[in-house]
Amino acid sequence: MKRVVHDTWASILGVLYLGLMVNLLVLVAAAPLVVLLMTTDPVRSWPLLAVAAPLAAPALTAAFGTFRAHDEGETQVVRAYWRAWRATARKALLIGAIVVALAVVLLVDVRMLAQADAAVLVVPVLLLLTMLAAVTGLLGLAAIAEVPDARLRDVLRASAVLGVRRWYFQLLSFAVLGVQFGVFTTMPAIAMGITAAPALYVVWANSRHCLRPVLDLDEEPVAAV
Repeated sequence: MKRVVHDTWASILGVLYLGLMVNLLVLVAAAPLVVLLMTTDPVRSWPLLAVAAPLAAPALTAAFGTFRAHDEGETQVVRAYWRAWRATARKALLIGAIVVALAVVLLVDVRMLAQADAAVLVVPVLLLLTMLAAVTGLLGLAAIAEVPDARLRDVLRASAVLGVRRWYFQLLSFAVLGVQFGVFTTMPAIAMGITAAPALYVVWANSRHCLRPVLDLDEEPVAAV
């Protein structure tokens, strides 16, 4: 009985440590974006936010990689995080830059065409393409956390296809991210110190499940991603 109680408490403390350290490490790795969000008006500073946003992509991918390592028995959170960051930073930064660039172009077009006669037809298409870019990017970050050596072209193709086919998984991911953003705007300390890691864990687990058709989650990920 004592052994069971000890293991239970060790597991609980391990999860708490994982969450707190991931919160801190994501905050450090995504500091430029976080600082801008806290100190500027996003409506006016969106060009700066667009520049800083891709820099946060490696922070998210490293968090996903840390969750995976923890599930595999890794207890050194800091080491797991920076190992995942180093393995995925370049590709995550490219994915972030591509997604942000597409989103900026599409949303600027939406703003420009909102009063046009064809707006009722064009604007929904542009918004749908923006959402597709966001879905592909999020799944892409989760995919390279699983398969750091995968080709970026294959990652983006698989993420786009599965994001459309299994769209219902993405609804949950973006709902969680939306709630997290709402907490950040009202209680930034709570969002950064407590709720960030649980929200990212849900997004990672959900995205990983969405990618299951191209991942062998029982063994090593296949190279089809």
